[in-house]
Amino acid sequence: MIFDIVSLVETAGYLGITVIIFAETGLFFGFFFPGDSLLFTAGILASQGFFNIWLLVLLTTSAAILGDSVGYWSGKKTGPYIFIRPDSFWFSHARVQDAQRFFEKYGPLSIILSRFIPVVRTFTPIVAGVAEMNYKVFLTYNVIGAFLWAFTVPILGYLLGNVVPDIERYIIPLIILIVGVSFLPVATDVVRKRFLK
Repeated sequence: MIFDIVSLVETAGYLGITVIIFAETGLFFGFFFPGDSLLFTAGILASQGFFNIWLLVLLTTSAAILGDSVGYWSGKKTGPYIFIRPDSFWFSHARVQDAQRFFEKYGPLSIILSRFIPVVRTFTPIVAGVAEMNYKVFLTYNVIGAFLWAFTVPILGYLLGNVVPDIERYIIPLIILIVGVSFLPVATDVVRKRFLK
């Protein structure tokens, strides 16, 4: 059964949404938060008058920028230790390796692209810090990625909520679609590794 994300967003309010987006993009344990569906649902609720859309996107975009920056600096401070750190409930070496491969493949562009891939978006800024990517370059891509993700996704939800009558009836199917699409790159990578070697 899918948890009730609408109730989560309504209960969390501005502060909770901001903290979740920050944690998902900046802290090791944030990888399990539902960033994409959270942003989209918040946008839909804003169309119903529950949030002010402009305050919402200001907070979520700021949280995404700050979160990635914290991830970058924690990676820079941790350094190569992150690659030998033992697995735990909150940390998986495999996730860091996935983010490292993603970063190596796409370079600075990975900071933007990873925004749209769950789990990878948590660890890519950390890997960028470990790799000692130039912070000004990182920050530029960080801001662009935050705008495309934490600003645009709620706006899309808001616009859809204003166009589709009784949008609340379709929130769960839309969330399932968003989660499915966002996990598609991860699922494709798993299939490729396991069956197409």
